[in-house]
Amino acid sequence: MTTSPTGPLISLTWTDQETGHQGHLVIDRLVRGVSSGGLRMRADCTLEEVTGLARGMTMKEVLHYNPRGRYIPLGGAKGGIDCDPRDPAAYGVLVRYLRAVRPYVEQFWTTGEDLGLTQDLVDRAAAEAGLVSSVQAVYPLLDDEEAARRRLADAFAIDVDGIGLDELVGGCGVAESVLTVLDRAGVAHRGTRVAVQGLGTMGGATARFLARAGLRVVAVADIKGTVANPAGLDVEALLAARDGHGTVDRAALRAEDRELPADAWLTADAEVLVPAAVSYAVDTANQAGITARWIVEAANMPVVPEAEALLAARGIAVLPDIAVNSGTNAWWWWTLFGDIGADADEAFAYTRRAMRALVDRILARAEAEHITPRAAAHALAADRLPVVAERFGSFR
Repeated sequence: MTTSPTGPLISLTWTDQETGHQGHLVIDRLVRGVSSGGLRMRADCTLEEVTGLARGMTMKEVLHYNPRGRYIPLGGAKGGIDCDPRDPAAYGVLVRYLRAVRPYVEQFWTTGEDLGLTQDLVDRAAAEAGLVSSVQAVYPLLDDEEAARRRLADAFAIDVDGIGLDELVGGCGVAESVLTVLDRAGVAHRGTRVAVQGLGTMGGATARFLARAGLRVVAVADIKGTVANPAGLDVEALLAARDGHGTVDRAALRAEDRELPADAWLTADAEVLVPAAVSYAVDTANQAGITARWIVEAANMPVVPEAEALLAARGIAVLPDIAVNSGTNAWWWWTLFGDIGADADEAFAYTRRAMRALVDRILARAEAEHITPRAAAHALAADRLPVVAERFGSFR
């Protein structure tokens, strides 16, 4: 374990003695003694990756700071396990990882689903590891723990058109980010073309909300490749044909739908690209084929910095993950702290208002200061961090 005043507060790597798989935990900072950030599982997940994600979580938390709200922004953290979630041994590795980091989950780190894991799976593994909840560290900050836990449980039990509310709010936030940038540019929603990489929790929900807003989803990519149709895909049919990892059963495709290589979504003839799967999806090589006007980061760290600089030079704007995909995390806390109740309509309305206000503020600052949206988001977070630290205290 290492600590540094200039780096993360806590950084550790665990090795599973049964399989040799490694897991990482990074706590970037604590606010009121607690941090927040999901747990991902993927092959080749590294400590460097988890460190960057933890720093991003610190910024996501502070970007949603509302001095009039009940939600208290927490510090940023992240967990990551280097294991393919499809590996038959994956669940056992997950349980043993949570058992190993149990003292952190109990006191300092609130976590939940991220890439490769569902919340149901995290909850089941957490219980098997002896934890009360994956977010139990935040309970001492609540005014009424029993009521808050009941409210969150009720919210997670809500089903909307066959999909759990918890699987939809993040995509609602991403979709609202897309609509906000279109509105600022004076581009009509109807007919605007979008390509989505990943049809899991975040990508699937994003595709659903964008299609219902009138956008034309012309390409989606999963582990098997890209499915495309210039006239628009039947998003609801694709969602219904997914497995638990977001892979679409090709038997559900229509005759006019085309199967293309995995990276074909990048070069789709579309105004908007939504990388919603893995980190580092857009690099210096493949960015050259992108013709979209906007890239909206639903995944964490999908565009490498060097690629983003090249895209910016070509006039392609990247809306950063620390704002765009922050809706899921914020919804947990809005619900738990009591800013909203266990109600789908209220959750969507609150998410849309909050995300539109945040993205609009970021884009306005980017335009005013002639900087990228990411630089604007980082500047806004930098403005707010000392305000939150002064009010609630923090540890680095």
